[in-house]
Amino acid sequence: MIPPVEDSVLQDNPEFAALYTTLTSVILNPDGSTRKDPAAKKRAAVKKQLDGYRLKAAKEHLLINAIATATPKAETPKPAAPTLRRTTRSQQAQLAPSPELPQPLLDLLLLLPPILSPSSSSIPPDQVTLLLTSPPLSQLPQHLPALASAVSTSLHASAVQLARIANPQTNPSFLHRAIPSLPAQASTLQDTLASRKANLTRSRLASATSVSLLLDAQIIVIAKLLKSLEAKHGPVARSLEYRITEVALEAEEQRLKNALGLVQARKEVYTPEAIRALRGYGNHLRDAKARLGERVNHLRAELEEYAADKGKEKVMREMGRVYKDMGRQVEEVRGDLERLGRA
Repeated sequence: MIPPVEDSVLQDNPEFAALYTTLTSVILNPDGSTRKDPAAKKRAAVKKQLDGYRLKAAKEHLLINAIATATPKAETPKPAAPTLRRTTRSQQAQLAPSPELPQPLLDLLLLLPPILSPSSSSIPPDQVTLLLTSPPLSQLPQHLPALASAVSTSLHASAVQLARIANPQTNPSFLHRAIPSLPAQASTLQDTLASRKANLTRSRLASATSVSLLLDAQIIVIAKLLKSLEAKHGPVARSLEYRITEVALEAEEQRLKNALGLVQARKEVYTPEAIRALRGYGNHLRDAKARLGERVNHLRAELEEYAADKGKEKVMREMGRVYKDMGRQVEEVRGDLERLGRA
C-alpha cells in the first residue's frame, strides 16, 4: 500500500503535493505497483499459472486432510429439527446410522494420507510398488465408493464449520446453503479488510492533524491567558512563572537526554576503526595547517624583501597570487578541522 501523507505536509509543500497526487492517481496502483508496466501481461500470466498451482496444491491438501480425518464409525445422528423435515431420500440415507466400516476401508484411511503426502517421496520406489500391489491398496477400486462417501462426509463437515465461522448469525440448519458462497465471502472479507486498513490509516492521519491544530490553538489561548494573569495577579503570575521555569527545565532535561541519545548513536555509528582513521586524518590536517603557516610566514618575509624593489613588480604580483591561494587552502583546512571537531 502507498503510505499516506499528512494534509499539513501537502499544504506546506505544493510541488510535493502535485507529485504525490500524480504518483497515486496516474503512475502507481493502490498496492504500490506500476500501472503502465510493459511486463504486466507476462506477470499476470505467471500469476494465473501460480494461482492454478496453488489451487491444485490446496485441493491435494484438503483431500489428504479429509482422508486423514474421516470418521471410521458413522455416528448416530441426533433427532432432526422441525426445519429439516423436507429432506430427500439421499439425505435420509446419509443421516441413517450405518454399520461399522470394514477393516480394509479402515486400513485405506490409515495408509493413504502418508502415501499421498509430499513426504512420501522419501519412500523407496520398491516399497511403494509393494504397498500398491498388496492389500488393502490393491483393493482400492473395490472400496472406492465407500471411501469417497467417507471423504465427502469429512469435507462437508469442514465446509459446514467454515460456513458457521463466516455466518455466525445464520441458523445452523441452513449453514449448508452457505457453502457454495464461501470463496466469494473470503475474497470479499480480504478486500474489505484492506480497504478498512487504508481508511483507518487515513483517519489516524486526519486525527493527528486535528490534534496538532487543537494543541496549537491551546498554546495560543494559554499564552494569552498567561499575559492576562501576569497583568492582574502578582503572586499568581510568579507561580505561573515558576511553573514555566519548571517546564523549561523539563524541556532542557529532555534536550539533554536527546543529546545523550545522539552521542550514543554516534558511538554506534563511528566504530573505533573509523575514529582512529578520522584522528589520523585530523593530525594530517593539523600538520598541513602548520606547514601552510610556515609557508605563509616565509612568503611574507619574501614579500617584505621584494616590497622595496620596484623592478620586481611581476614577482610581487605572483607572490600575492600565491599568498591568496595559500590563504584559501588554510581556510579549507580550518573548515575540515571544525567539521572533525563537531563529529
